[in-house]
Amino acid sequence: MPNLESNFAGIKSPNPFWLASAPPTNTGYQVMNAFKAGWGGAVWKTLGQPIVNVSSRYGALSYKSTRMMGLNNIELITDRSLEVNLKEMKEVKEKFPNHALIASMMFEKKEEWHDCIKRCEDIGVDGFELNYGCPHGMCERGMGSAVGQNPDVCEKITSWVTEKATKPVIVKLTPNISDITKPALAAQRGGANAVSLINTINSVTGINLDTMDPNPTVSGLSTHGGYCGPAVKPIALNMVSELTNHPDFKLPISGIGGVETWQDAVEFFLMGASTVQVCTAVMHYGFRIVTDLIEGTSGYLDSHKMHSVGELCGITAKKLKKWEELDLNYKVIAHIDPEKCIGCQLCYIACEDGAHQSISVIPGQRVPMIKEDHCVGCNLCSLVCPVDTCISMVKIETGKSKITWKDHPANPLAKVKAF
Repeated sequence: MPNLESNFAGIKSPNPFWLASAPPTNTGYQVMNAFKAGWGGAVWKTLGQPIVNVSSRYGALSYKSTRMMGLNNIELITDRSLEVNLKEMKEVKEKFPNHALIASMMFEKKEEWHDCIKRCEDIGVDGFELNYGCPHGMCERGMGSAVGQNPDVCEKITSWVTEKATKPVIVKLTPNISDITKPALAAQRGGANAVSLINTINSVTGINLDTMDPNPTVSGLSTHGGYCGPAVKPIALNMVSELTNHPDFKLPISGIGGVETWQDAVEFFLMGASTVQVCTAVMHYGFRIVTDLIEGTSGYLDSHKMHSVGELCGITAKKLKKWEELDLNYKVIAHIDPEKCIGCQLCYIACEDGAHQSISVIPGQRVPMIKEDHCVGCNLCSLVCPVDTCISMVKIETGKSKITWKDHPANPLAKVKAF
């Protein structure tokens, strides 16, 4: 049986599945219910000077039969006093001493950071997460993503915290930036013990075509919000991998962004995260999803004869290379299983109109035909096919040796090297 116990930058928890700083961690009542359900840790909803929130706060992107594929929020940090939050956090830690309780924080002044650090450590929190990611409301006040987008400020404020804190410090990064490695390295220089990513992405999820109001609507108006949920997972995985593969970045990573199932969590581990944080899926389905995370991940480790999540960390990230390092002579073509084909011809339409005209439809025949000599192996047909495994991509031996763009004769830089 695999051991799912986690030690993330010195923060211990029964498993690597944490609640992200968000509405599900707004109160002690919620966090205690989460721990009872099986969650290993929780990052408390961000502490700071209490703000006033608006109504309504959430908008969603649904796609066909999938509800809330993406969630947009314009909610800000805690609207409750620091005293109330600290009282409830203390109660949670006393009742669940072996679970990870992380204080998320966001302040303007150095003295405010130091005061909150001391008060949080006095009640026994296990660590801190610095919210440099919130893309709405708080950034207009010089906090949140305004910090995460400026490496110099990121490093400076992180150093304010690390000079005072005796517990591990995690920096939460914004994805609203062209190069995620710059603020990550700044956090590392500032003395951070770990990073978490991604926070939410700037977005507008839709418009009510009857009223022409953007959503969510506040008396006919709205603002750009933070996008999260299953739709952001590909972006999050890429950014996690960028940090894992950066030669100068050495901190542990907590992965955030679209984690809903154990498969999602394992993907983050394979990209280099050693814990994952969850928000939107809990808002959609409740705390109960942690059972799937625990059981599914344990089963996956068992099936690969592994004993801990640490054995997964970074395996797939190492397989991500620059385009110029890929083998230009590797060849696959599509193959249609006639026993599984339902004759919908979606593959033909997709290839004919949107790709490389490599599929034919023969009059009187149900199954389309692959033009093998013309197929470029782009995968589109297998992706649009509604029947699992009906279309597979089959490797073809070309008899040619491996060659990459770095060494290709058509590459002018390669010619310079050869000369």
